[in-house]
Formats: sequence, structure tokens, C-alpha cells
Amino acid sequence: MPIYNKLVRDLIPGIIEKDSKTCVTYILDDSQYITEVNKKMHEELAEYEGAISSDDAVEELADLLELIHAAAKFHGVTVEELEAVRAEKAVERGSLEERIFLVEVEDD
Repeated sequence: MPIYNKLVRDLIPGIIEKDSKTCVTYILDDSQYITEVNKKMHEELAEYEGAISSDDAVEELADLLELIHAAAKFHGVTVEELEAVRAEKAVERGSLEERIFLVEVEDD
């Protein structure tokens, strides 16, 4: 039996059982949960970076977005509140639309 030891989406155990298989799961406490969310973010980011096609990249971005939603909720904010923080930073510091790459800053 394969061992995964990783955070999975809520419906995965049911999908496994529907396939006439059994699985062992448990509910993570807060500390374990945020640790696993962070690990999964790194995993999904690596998969996004390795995506060959735009379709694959979009799938991985969707997984990252799910994890961002989970992390926001864990930290006590809604996705809308998170978006407001992002928008405020965009007003104050700009976004990434112009693709500016800073090489260096000369000190006086």
C-alpha cells in the first residue's frame, strides 16, 4: 500500500473508497495544518514551474489558489479581505503588469 503522508482535498478519501480501496486518514491540528498547507504550496509551486503547457500551468495555479484560500481562512481573513490587501498594495506600490526588472540602485 502506498504511503502519502500529505494534506489532501476533502473529497479524496471518498473518491478512494468509491474505488473499492481503503485509506487511513486523521484530522490535523492547527499547527500541523498550517505546516502541511505551506508544504503543499511549495509542492504545487514546483509543479507550476515545471508545467509544460498553459493548460497544465492553469491547473497548478488553481491548486495554489485553493491553498491561498485555505491559508487566508486559517489566518482569519476572507478571500475578499485578502484581495483588498492585495489591491491596496497595488495602489501604493504598483502591480506586476509592466514587467519591470530592477537591476540595481545606485547609492549616493
